[in-house]
Amino acid sequence: MNTSVIDSSLHLYRQHKYGFIVIAAATMLLVIVLFPLLEMLGRPIFGQGIPGSINYVRHATLWFGYLGAVVAAKKSRHISLGISSLLSGRGKTLAGIIANTLALITCLVLAKAALDMAIAESSSEVLLGGVIPLWLAQTVMPFSFILLAYRYSRQLMQLIRGIKLIALALVLLGMATFIDIGSSYVLPLGLIVILAATLAGAPIYIVLGSLAALLFAVDDVPLASISVEAYRIASNPILPTIPLFTLAGTVLAAGKSSSRLVRLFEAWFGWMPGGTAVAAICVCAFFTTFTGGSGVTILALGGLMLPVLIKQGYKEKFSLGVLTASGSLGILLPPSLLIILYGVASHTPINQLFIAGLVPGLLLVTMICGYAIYKARSVQLKRRKFDISTALRTLSESKWEVMLPAGVLYGIFSGIATLVEVAAAAAAYTLVIELFVHRDIKFGADLGDILKECAIMVGGIKIILASAMGLTSYLIFADVPSMAADYIQSVTSSPWVFLLALNVALLLAGCLLDIISAIVVIVPLMLPVAAVFGIDPLHLGIIFLANMELGYLTPPVGMNLYLASFRFEKPLMSVFRASLPFFLINLIAVLVITFVPAISVGMVHWLGF
Repeated sequence: MNTSVIDSSLHLYRQHKYGFIVIAAATMLLVIVLFPLLEMLGRPIFGQGIPGSINYVRHATLWFGYLGAVVAAKKSRHISLGISSLLSGRGKTLAGIIANTLALITCLVLAKAALDMAIAESSSEVLLGGVIPLWLAQTVMPFSFILLAYRYSRQLMQLIRGIKLIALALVLLGMATFIDIGSSYVLPLGLIVILAATLAGAPIYIVLGSLAALLFAVDDVPLASISVEAYRIASNPILPTIPLFTLAGTVLAAGKSSSRLVRLFEAWFGWMPGGTAVAAICVCAFFTTFTGGSGVTILALGGLMLPVLIKQGYKEKFSLGVLTASGSLGILLPPSLLIILYGVASHTPINQLFIAGLVPGLLLVTMICGYAIYKARSVQLKRRKFDISTALRTLSESKWEVMLPAGVLYGIFSGIATLVEVAAAAAAYTLVIELFVHRDIKFGADLGDILKECAIMVGGIKIILASAMGLTSYLIFADVPSMAADYIQSVTSSPWVFLLALNVALLLAGCLLDIISAIVVIVPLMLPVAAVFGIDPLHLGIIFLANMELGYLTPPVGMNLYLASFRFEKPLMSVFRASLPFFLINLIAVLVITFVPAISVGMVHWLGF
C-alpha cells in the first residue's frame, strides 16, 4: 500500500508543472480526512480526540482550497461569465489581454493585502494546537496569489509578444500608485474596466476581488480588510465538509458506481412508462447531492446515459433536456454542498436546512419524473417486465452505494458525530469501497487524477467564496442591507408581494451570477429584508436555493447549459430549447415552494427542531 501511495504521488508530480503544489494539496486533503476520523474514533475509545483537531482541519482546508485554486488556474478551470468563447482572431486576443491584465493586477493587490494580514498576525502569540504560529498558516494566501499572478503573467506573455511583461506590470502598478484614488473619476472608471474584463472572460473570483479592492480603496479602508474576511470564511469550521463530500462524489464518479446505480434504478423502475428516464433522473439526483451541481453529474453521467435513453426510444431532444436539467437536481437534498454554503453564509443551522430541503427536493425530482412518464406515453418505447431476481441482484451489486446516503443521514441527525466527521467518514467510505471492494479505481494514476480533480473543484469554489466575502464585507460596511430593507418597506408592506419580487430578483441574479458568489454576496443583503416581513429563515433558504437551481438552466450564465453543450457537442441554443420544458417545471416548483411555506418548514417543526 505504501508503494501505491508513492506511485500516486509520483504520478501527480510528473503529470503537472505544479506537481509539488498538487502533492501539497493532496497532503492537506489527507489531514482533512484523517483527523476528523481519529477524533470520532478517539472519543469512545480514549474519552477524547486530538487536541486542537478542528483548527488543524480548517487550516488544512484553507491550504487545500488556495492551492487547488492555483491548480485550477493552471488548467484554466476557473468559472467566468465572459463572451470570449464567441470571439475569434484579434477580438479574442484583445479580450484575453484585458482579462489577464486585470487578473494580474488583482492577484498582486490581493497578495499584498494577504501579506499585510499575515505580517500583522506575526506579532501575536496565537498557535494552532499549541505548535504552529497562526501567521504561518495564513501565508498560503499571499503565496497562492503570487503564483496566480505568475500564471496570468505567463498568459499575458503569450498574448503580448515582444513586450517585456515585467515592465508592463511595473507600469500598470505605477499608474495605480500615482492615481488619486479619491478622485471622482476613479470609481466609474474602475467599474468600466471591471465590466470590460468580466465580458472579456476574467474569472469570477477576479471580478469580485477587484470590485472589493476598488470599493475599499475609494473609501480609504485598508485592503487587508479583504484578506481578513477571506480568511474568516475560508477557515470556517464547517467548510471542511466541502472538500470531503466533493472527494466522495468525485471517487464515485470516477468508479463504476454510476453504472451500478443505473442498472439498479432500471431494474426497479424500468417496467413503468418512462422508467429509463426516471432511472437517469434518480441517478443524477444522487450524484448531485455530493457534488453540489458542480458539473460532475453531467460530465460523468451524460456520456453514459444519453446513448441509453436514445436506444430505449427517447428522442434526442428530450434526452438532452432531461440530462441537462437533472444535472442540478439534488442540490436541495442532504448532504448538498450548496445547503452547507448557504448555512455558513446565513448562520442558519445546517441540519435544519437539510430537513427543510428534503420535501422540496423530492418534489422537484418527482415533478421531473412525472414529466418523463407523461412524455413516455406519447412515444413507442421499449419496456421490460419487472423481474424480482434482477431487481434483487442489482440491489446486491449496488448495496454499498445505497448505504452511503443512508449512513450520512443517520450520522447527521443521530448526533453521534459532527457534520465534518460524517463527511470524513463518507469520503473514507467511498475510497474503501472503490479501491478495495469494487476495485474500480487503482492507486497511482487513478487516485492521483481523482485528488487533482477534487483540488480543482474545491479550489474554484473556495477562492470565489473568499473573494465574494471581501465584497460582502464592504456592502455591510456601507450599510447596504439596512438601506435595502428601508427601501423595500417603503414600497410594499405585503410579505407575498415581497416574495414574488424576491423570486424575480433571484431569477435575474441567477442569470448573471454563479451560485457560489450569489450565496455569499446576496444572502447577507436578503436576510435583514426578509426578517422585516417575518419570513422564516429556513423557508427563505430553500426559496433561494430553488431559484439558484433554476439559474442552472437560465442563460446567459446557466452552468448546466454550457456543460451540456460541451459534453454532448451541441450548440448552446439547442441545449436551451431542449431543456426549456424542464425550466418551466422548475419554475412552477419554485412558485409552489415560495407560496406554500409548509413544504419547507413543516417537517422541521414536526420533528421538533
